[in-house]
Order: sequence, then C-alpha cells, then structure tokens
Amino acid sequence: MRFSQDQTEGNTISAYAPGEIIINDQVIRTSVIVTPEQIITDWLPERFEELAATHLARLEELTPEVIVIGTGNTLHFPDPRYTAGFLTQGIGVEVMDTHAACRTYNILLSEDRNVVAALLID
Repeated sequence: MRFSQDQTEGNTISAYAPGEIIINDQVIRTSVIVTPEQIITDWLPERFEELAATHLARLEELTPEVIVIGTGNTLHFPDPRYTAGFLTQGIGVEVMDTHAACRTYNILLSEDRNVVAALLID
C-alpha cells in the first residue's frame, strides 16, 4: 500500500507490502530500523519468533522519544520485559503490525517527534 503525505524532513516510508518496505524510494526487503536520520538493516531478525531482548535493548542507543515496533504481517506482543526499561525511562513504546507501524512512524515523523521504528519484514 502506498502512503501519501506532505513533504517531511527525514527518512519517510512511502509504501509497504508484505516482504517489502519502500523508504525514500529505496526498496528494503529485510527487517529494518528507521529513524529520521538513519536506515539500519543489520540489527533485527526477519521473524518475530526470533526477536530477543538484545535486539530491542539496542534501540536505546538511538535516544528515541517514541519506539514503534512493527511485528510483521500479524500483530504479536513482545515479552513485556523487553520493553519495560524504555517505559521506566519515559520512552513511549507502541506495538502493532508492520503496516500500521509504517503509517504511525510517518505521522510521528511529520510531528517532528524523535521516533524510531523497528519493522520486522515477515
């Protein structure tokens, strides 16, 4: 599905389809972390079942205000222990399927929020 939105500063997700995310007209076919300044393709597993606490804990290095976790084609909730540390630091965490996470990332980006999206491609 293509997303349309006003011109926004930073990395913008322009489309999502199962197995593929388009960021700044670049086709990504692997799980990806997107921030306004970075696209990181070597951090996350491909599937939710492979997600470990260490994958999410490293997101703290990006100093986000909000973390959006896209869990693939289906909504899954990670173990609450994986995200509890963010909440105690005042970092918001939203979990949703990857399609919804792409839209949410773009909305938060357009609001100039310091958002990090961890998007599983599965």
